[in-house]
Amino acid sequence: MRICVFALDGAFDTGLTAILDTLCTANELAMLRGADVAPFDVTVVGTKSRIKTAQGMTMAVEPARDVEHSTQLPDWVVVPALNAKLPDVLVPALARRDVEDAKSYLRTWHERGIGIAAACIGTFVVADSGLLDGEEATTTWSLAPLFRERYPTVKLSDSRMVVESNGRVTAGAAMGHLDLALWFVRQASPELASHVARFLLIDNRSSQAQYIIPDFLAHADPLVERFERWAREHMSQGFSLESAAQALHVHVRTLQRRMEQVLGKSPLAFFQDLRIQRARQLVSNGCDLDTVATEVGYADASTLRNLLRRKLGRTVKELRSD
Repeated sequence: MRICVFALDGAFDTGLTAILDTLCTANELAMLRGADVAPFDVTVVGTKSRIKTAQGMTMAVEPARDVEHSTQLPDWVVVPALNAKLPDVLVPALARRDVEDAKSYLRTWHERGIGIAAACIGTFVVADSGLLDGEEATTTWSLAPLFRERYPTVKLSDSRMVVESNGRVTAGAAMGHLDLALWFVRQASPELASHVARFLLIDNRSSQAQYIIPDFLAHADPLVERFERWAREHMSQGFSLESAAQALHVHVRTLQRRMEQVLGKSPLAFFQDLRIQRARQLVSNGCDLDTVATEVGYADASTLRNLLRRKLGRTVKELRSD
């Protein structure tokens, strides 16, 4: 499989190297296991001949124009994240000249049948090119509200770690670069992917849900932030959409619409997320489960126990050992 890693100035060093190191390790393990040829032919490309990463390291890369005119096209082009973790840094970065050039290359390569993949903030570059319009995708959970605002036609599923959709593959936050690289290895050999994961101590993470911090997302919008405060103050009393809307001085439909626009979920679903977050914190601190259930508004401990296992994929005992 021929893969071009499309690195731009200001690339997130960990993301870039995670992809390269994982694929390199896959090649090494495959050869040790008797493969005749390495399964991955990996090249780093850029809009120019050298890039400078976010940590100030320079790297020689193959110019993208050479790839465009090559007779041996890659099977996939992978876009690692830019080191732009906040909206006021990311939005200007997406308008940079080299990023605009990168988006043009991506569109051309896609038209020629090359698969396009990205992880973390790299998904914004692909989405900005228009290649995710109408497709399913994921992104770094912390910037999901911005992603929804900028790309309303993309079917965002930000709780998922890796999403494949018609020749596009996207992966979640920061360490999602590892999951994306493992996805490629799995296409070559599920058995090899298992060996690489064990060799590099990469956990099996199909979801970002357990890492999401609901109150961080709430700050993306004033009304959502006010609802988050109301929810925390009334958590033990249970959920009432009408009471929440009345307390916030908005119509029920207004609150529902804003929550869907910003977070992609209903007020009740977000209320449940806050409950889970609070319960997880209390359980980790050693609180009795009956006490925790009462504080977060559940009738009994068994209901909460089952919910924690279903939502977090972990038992109460495992949470206490954190």
